Amino acid sequence: MAEWLKRGATTEAKANSDRKVRDIVEGILEDIEARGDDAVRELSIKFDGWDRESYQLTRSEIQNCIDQLSGQDLKDIEFAQTQVRNFAQIQRDSMKNVEVETLPGVVLGHTHVPVNAAGCYVPGGKYPLLASAHMSVITAKVAGVKRVATCAPPFQGKFAPAIVAAQAMAGADEIYALGGVQAIGAMAIGTASMAPVDILVGPGNAFVAEAKRQLFGRVGIDLFAGPTETLVICDEIGCDGELAATDLLGQAEHGPDSPAVLLTTSRKLAEETMKEVDRLLTILPTADIARRAWESFGEVIVAQDDAEMVRIADEIASEHVQVMTADPDYFLKHMTNYGALFLGNRTNVSYGDKVIGTNHTLPTKKAARYTGGLWVGKFLKTCTYQRVTTDEASTMIGEYCSRLCALEGFAGHGEQANIRVRRYGGKNVPYAGKAEAA
Repeated sequence: MAEWLKRGATTEAKANSDRKVRDIVEGILEDIEARGDDAVRELSIKFDGWDRESYQLTRSEIQNCIDQLSGQDLKDIEFAQTQVRNFAQIQRDSMKNVEVETLPGVVLGHTHVPVNAAGCYVPGGKYPLLASAHMSVITAKVAGVKRVATCAPPFQGKFAPAIVAAQAMAGADEIYALGGVQAIGAMAIGTASMAPVDILVGPGNAFVAEAKRQLFGRVGIDLFAGPTETLVICDEIGCDGELAATDLLGQAEHGPDSPAVLLTTSRKLAEETMKEVDRLLTILPTADIARRAWESFGEVIVAQDDAEMVRIADEIASEHVQVMTADPDYFLKHMTNYGALFLGNRTNVSYGDKVIGTNHTLPTKKAARYTGGLWVGKFLKTCTYQRVTTDEASTMIGEYCSRLCALEGFAGHGEQANIRVRRYGGKNVPYAGKAEAA
């Protein structure tokens, strides 16, 4: 039986917080729907202290941001974007169009069709998270999306040059300096100055995630990417307290509502990790945020064995799962609910977040039970088609269809089949209604 040495916030506390966020976001989206650009401008001023004549950046403004970065900065961004693009292209190449003759004269197929317009949100209020530009824009472009619009909030009262450069280098067609729910609403609903998109992607805070949830159906979304979650699974063979604590706090610094969970089979390692967390919180530059996250949402769990750790991990269904045990592949083989796995102590979540090539936009709040993270397939619609090439095939399928429609009482459907049986099979099939048509 597993033992919790530390527990995070209660389900009730989380629910109360979610309810407040839901109500605020609903009011904001209604305002954008009613007043368009005027509402977006007022919200930007209210929440970000940010106003300008047009929120879309000009080419000269974009180039100016690129020029502010050093040559090494640009090379580093290019390296990261190359890794993301390479893996996205590998994913795209794995998705094949299909066309097959399933019966003589009956051809079925599917084709992968990219959406026409994607809206990519790039968080940047607390930190200029330029990596999110790679993950969303490049992936959309590899999928074949024609129009990619990006929104990122101002950073310290101005453009964040690195974010703007990353968006431009990734291939964004429109770049807006706009953040929060107002950005999400403008992209999805559309305003006089911004055409609506077909899908919204990208991580964000609880308000951004809730806005995407409320807009789902009006537009597509990638997933519910709320506050960052990390789960560190470890034992004494694969890990030590310093390594575990570093990896927990490295993700807790995202925000005060970011869960960080340690799951281990060693009580000794658990206690050592908690001591190391306390020590690191005295020296970590982002300790103020990380401490609040750890105190409110941090958990430490001691399990009996690897099998119990798998069971608990699948219940948690964490966004990031870092595995540092004697046999990391055991968890790759047996776990089913996770956003992304980081196997062994030579890798870590930060590699995935910034540079290694897999996508860092991942499911949170247990959404890993039913979806994976953002990937090239999220921008593609798998659309089927059919073709019947012979009279004989149309007649044969039509006879089956007619009888099945009769079982359901769908006379109109049945007549769609019957007219073809009469026309292509030369058979005197009665009208599907109660009496033969005159």
